[in-house]
Amino acid sequence: MKRTPSRRFGFVPRSLGVAALVCLGVAPLAAQYPDPLTAALAKLDQTSHFTIEVIMDSARSIGLSDMPLRSRVLEGVQKKASSQKIVEAVRRKFNALRSARTALGSVSNEELDAASGVLELGVKPTQLAAFKGRQKGRESLEALTVWADLINRGVPGEEASSAITKLWQDGADDATFHSLWNNVQADISQGLNPGAALQNRIRETPARTATPQGKPPEGQENQSSR
Repeated sequence: MKRTPSRRFGFVPRSLGVAALVCLGVAPLAAQYPDPLTAALAKLDQTSHFTIEVIMDSARSIGLSDMPLRSRVLEGVQKKASSQKIVEAVRRKFNALRSARTALGSVSNEELDAASGVLELGVKPTQLAAFKGRQKGRESLEALTVWADLINRGVPGEEASSAITKLWQDGADDATFHSLWNNVQADISQGLNPGAALQNRIRETPARTATPQGKPPEGQENQSSR
């Protein structure tokens, strides 16, 4: 599930993958340059180009994936953000990724990317601590993605943090988090206050015991939207 909005350049789409951005507009340059990132960097001033390469090298040197940083560059170029803003966004993403790994330890690159997105929205690294210890095979990607999306939809940060953390600690699985997201966004689209929508839905959301695959136990069905 990749739907989290972004505020990093003042526009809505979440970090897009390389293939998607090629389709959106980097394709003409891709014909000239074998790598879409090379094409994107060629559109920046020399100082910004060099700075971004240094940041990406720093990420790789400490074992972080550079894909979120690549996506940030491609997204900025696609949206015609200034070189300065793209550099700031890449640096901010790098710092968030580094903080997320410190908080979560050894998790998947996708989880680190999602956690960094939560941190960029103002969540404190210490609030990620509850997601560090987990059952073997359990991933927090869905929980973290829903967390960020709730904040972007107007749910107060502390309320979103409290609700998602409690569900996680209670053993909620991916299906539960996804159902919560569907129900809350449906209520918000009908005009309900985002904070009230979350509180209403969280009261009726049962915690579920997580399975290694992140699926609900046999016999349980997803909560349907009202």
